[in-house]
Formats: sequence, structure tokens, C-alpha cells
Amino acid sequence: MPKIQRDLTRTVLAVLFIGGLLASSFWILRPFLGALIWAVMIVVASWPLMRAAQSALWGRRWLAVTVMTLALLLLLIVPFSAAIATIVANVDTIGGWVKALGEYQLPPAPAWLGSLPVIGQQGTQLWLELTSGGAETLMARIVPYASGLTQWFVAQVGSFGVVFVEFLLTVVFAAILYAHGEQAAVWVRRFGRRLGGKSGDAAVLLSAQAIRGVALGVVVTALVQALLGGIGLAIAGVPFVAILTAVMFMFSVAQIGAVPVLIPAVIWLYWRDDVVWGSFLLVITVLVGTLDNVLRPILIKKGADLPLLLIFAGVIGGLIAFGLIGIFVGPMVLAVTYTLLGAWINERK
Repeated sequence: MPKIQRDLTRTVLAVLFIGGLLASSFWILRPFLGALIWAVMIVVASWPLMRAAQSALWGRRWLAVTVMTLALLLLLIVPFSAAIATIVANVDTIGGWVKALGEYQLPPAPAWLGSLPVIGQQGTQLWLELTSGGAETLMARIVPYASGLTQWFVAQVGSFGVVFVEFLLTVVFAAILYAHGEQAAVWVRRFGRRLGGKSGDAAVLLSAQAIRGVALGVVVTALVQALLGGIGLAIAGVPFVAILTAVMFMFSVAQIGAVPVLIPAVIWLYWRDDVVWGSFLLVITVLVGTLDNVLRPILIKKGADLPLLLIFAGVIGGLIAFGLIGIFVGPMVLAVTYTLLGAWINERK
């Protein structure tokens, strides 16, 4: 009995000690966990590109790592640079808009406004009030919303700085993982085998497939939506096509979709009485919105050998539970659970 008690005490103390070390390690690494998780997802999803770049660069790993790291940096620098360049190039136009806003007079209410169900009468009455009151009434309506928007923008400036630093950390971690990807993969697979044997190893491989499948589906679908929407905006004559296309791509990656960008453009065209181009862009909007629900599941299913319902639940549930990173974490967790549970059920037979 004394020996059994000593062994039990030693085991409990060892477990508590290891658990304390793990908890302390997670606490120390907590500020970097977001960037580290993003780096792992990016590297796993883009590893085939990394291998292709290494083959094209005479087998030089450091050259391939440099190219992939620069590509990640460009994903941040190019959109910001394009936005700033567009604002600078149109600063005179924006200044003219601001100057003309104080002298702006609303035209008479369009005939179709009163025929709208539910809101037609209220909308017409509001339009008449704004028209009779002139610019002062219009400004009185706009100022509260503009003030709130300004406060939100000022609050987001600090968040942009934090996001920028986290992105740089993500790039640094991704560069390290690109350089030592094979060693990291071997360690993770050994960890999976240690936990679940062959089933654990299969779960690790299926997790990588799930991440790549989701990345393929999300990114390619977002790219197609942004390009199709941008072409529609350009043909319809909507200004600032480059900025709107970049916003559509980012919204599509974030699972918001391109429709919130296209709908205001459609309304703006109808406002200008461009019925033909407004109707054309409305068709493009419907097509882009439908494409999201058709193309993405097909691409994700092609990249990962998992049930489509499981992938869809992982993407949507992960997005709700963990935010944007949950798009990748959700399917990965469900893939591991699906593999281990299936192996356990088969073993019980």
C-alpha cells in the first residue's frame, strides 16, 4: 500500500506539474496565439504553392520562403496603397463634394417612391420635409450619423494599428513555418499518433485537407465574386471601381459577401435614372450572390474528403464561434472529431 500510494502521489504531482507548465506556457503565449493560429492556417493552406515555388527556384528553400513572405506582405501593402492613392488622386473631387453639400437641394420625390409598399407614404413625407427645409434640414439629419461615424472611425484607428502589428507577427511566424515546415509536420503527426495511434495520424492529415479545402473554396469564391462584381461596376459606369472591388474581395473572404457593396451601387444608378445600367447591375448582383452558395461548397468538397454538411456546419459555426479565423478552425475541429469518432465506432465493431 505505501508503494502504491507513493506511485499515485508521484503521478498526481507529475500531472499537476505538467498541467501547470502547459497553462503557464499558454498564458505567456496568449498575446501571440492569434497570429500563430493565422500563420499555421496560412502555411498549411499555401504549402503546395510553397513547394511549387521551391521547385521553380532551383530547389532553394530560402528563395521560396522569401517569395512567399513577400507575397504575404503585398496582400496587406497593395490594398492600403491602392486606397491611399485613390483618395489622394481624388482629393479635389472629395473637397468639391463637401463644399457642394451645403448648397445641395433635393430634387422632387420620384414617382415610384410613393408606390412602395409599407414605407412609400412615410418616405414621400420625409422627402417633402427635407425638400422644403433645404440644406439646413438635410444637414441636421446627417450630422448625428456623421458624428457617430466619425467617433467609430477614430476608435478603429487604434484597432487598425493592433491589426497591423498582428499581421506582421503572422508574417514572421509564417516565414518560420515555411522554413521549417517538414519538421513541424513530423512533430504534429507524432503528437497525433501519440494521442490516437493511426486514427490520430489520419485526423491530422484530414485536418490539413480541411484547411486547404476551405481556403480554396473561400479565397477562389471571393476572387470570382470580386472580379465579376468589379467588371459589372466598370461596365455600369460606377466610380471608384478598384476600391469597391477590393472591398468586395475582403467582404467575401470575411463571409459578408459582395452584395452589400453592389446594392448601394444599384440604388445609386436608379437614383440617377440610369434604369438600363441599374437593371444590368441588379442582375450581376443576383448572380454574384447566388454564386457564393454554389461555387464555394463545390470547391471545399473538392479539396477535403469530408461530408458537405459537415464542412458547411464547420465554416458557419466556426465563424460565429471564433470570428474570421473560425472559418478554418471550425472545419478542422469537426474533421478531427469526425475521424476519431469514426475510428472509435469501427473499433467497437
